[in-house]
Amino acid sequence: MSNPISQVTAIDFRRLNSPMTAFRCLITGLTWLAKPGIRRYVWIPLAVNLVLYGLGLWLGIRYFSAFLNWMLPGWLDFLRWLLWPVFAVGFFTLMYFTFSVLANIIGSPFYGVLAERTAELATGRRIRPAGVAGEVGMWSALRSEFRRLAYLGLRIVPLAALFLVPVVNLVAPVLWMIFNAWFMALEYTAYPLEARGYDFDHQRSLLGRFRLGAATFGGTVLLAQTIPLLNVLAAPAAVIGATLYLLELPVEE
Repeated sequence: MSNPISQVTAIDFRRLNSPMTAFRCLITGLTWLAKPGIRRYVWIPLAVNLVLYGLGLWLGIRYFSAFLNWMLPGWLDFLRWLLWPVFAVGFFTLMYFTFSVLANIIGSPFYGVLAERTAELATGRRIRPAGVAGEVGMWSALRSEFRRLAYLGLRIVPLAALFLVPVVNLVAPVLWMIFNAWFMALEYTAYPLEARGYDFDHQRSLLGRFRLGAATFGGTVLLAQTIPLLNVLAAPAAVIGATLYLLELPVEE
């Protein structure tokens, strides 16, 4: 396979690197959820997200106090009022990120088809030949999801270990959120990029050329996934938004 990155030199990377472009595409993704021709691919992922995020919210509320007591030794108790918001954001981000990964594993076969259908409605043409989507495309999407999880697993362990190091654990939630924003960008841009023939290595190389815009997109998705009710809609909206965000990229032959 040739390197598709060599084909995108004429693409306006300044537009892709704009935080506002990334943000607008995600908002458009939300408005497209009920669009005719798309909503049939949205209902099952929405139902999965509703169940999983509901469970995550219940667990978060139940165990946050114990988590905070574990993270803050008694001699730092006087800083509890100051650090509570930081650890709250970190804890609930961790919870919902974990459940979003599980939701994406279940929803990935549907998201690949959703990305293709979105591109077809937006451009009036298929982004890969008929017959490639469907069952074969679904299994390919599932395999790709596990490859992204392997990438995540190699990096998440040292990041998680930072929460155990005194003093360093004060900045661990910030580092965690930065990495999660990048991973969310990789996660949701993967579906339209895979439909165009971009493998995982090429996806990472491509996003590196508009890192600010990609991280803004991923960070906005991450934020949406921590807001009750909105988090149920965030994943399919992100797939649609990412497809529109990358619509001008060529198809790898």
